[in-house]
Amino acid sequence: MPKLPTVLSFNAGYIDTAGFLALHGLFTAHVTGNFVTLGAALVFRSSGTLAKILALPVFCIVVLGVRLLHYKLAELGRPILRTLFLLEWLLLIVGASLAWTLGPFPAADEFGTVAVGMIFVTAMAVQNAVHRVHLSYAPPSTLMTGTTTQIMLDLADKWHGGLSAEQRSAIDARLISFSFNVAVFALGCGCGALLFAIFSVKCFVLLPLTATLAYLHNEAKTK
Repeated sequence: MPKLPTVLSFNAGYIDTAGFLALHGLFTAHVTGNFVTLGAALVFRSSGTLAKILALPVFCIVVLGVRLLHYKLAELGRPILRTLFLLEWLLLIVGASLAWTLGPFPAADEFGTVAVGMIFVTAMAVQNAVHRVHLSYAPPSTLMTGTTTQIMLDLADKWHGGLSAEQRSAIDARLISFSFNVAVFALGCGCGALLFAIFSVKCFVLLPLTATLAYLHNEAKTK
C-alpha cells in the first residue's frame, strides 16, 4: 500500500487539476491560486468570482472547525485521524456524486458549480489541516513551491560541499522524499487532466477511492 503522504499528494494534484478544469478555474486545494484567478476575473470582468471569493473564508472556517473537532475528539477519547479521514471521504463522495449529477458545468457562477466547488474546498481544507497537524514530518501534500525550493537548496548544499556525513545523509533522505512527493503530485495533476478529458466530471469518482486508501492506511497503522 502506498505511504499516506503519497496518497494525499496524488489526491491533491488530481482534485486541483480536475477541479480547475471542471469548475472554471477554481483551485480546490491551492488557496493561493484563487487569489491570482480572482484578481484576473475582477479586472477582466470574467465569470467565476463568486466561487473564488467564497473559497478562502470556507477554507479558513473549515480548518478552524477541524482544529476544534480535534480537541473535542481528544477530550472524548475518540479516534482523531480516523474521524477526520472519514469526514474527508464523505465530503469527496458527496462532491463526486453532485458533480456526476449536476455537471458538466456550463457557467462558473451557477449554483451547481459553486456548490461542488465549496464541497471540494471543504474536503481539501480537512486534508490540509490533517497533514499540518498529524503529518508534519512529511512535505506538504498540496503546495509544491516550498518543497521545490527545499530541493534546490539541498542540491546547492551538496554541490557546495563541506558537509558532515550526518548532514549529507539527512539531505539525501530529504531529497528522495521531497522529489518523490513532487513527482506524485505531478502524476496526480496529469491523471486529473487526462481523466477529465476522457470522462468529464465523472472523473471525480476516483477521489473517494484515494480517500479510502488514506483511511485504510491509517487503520493499518493503528492496529
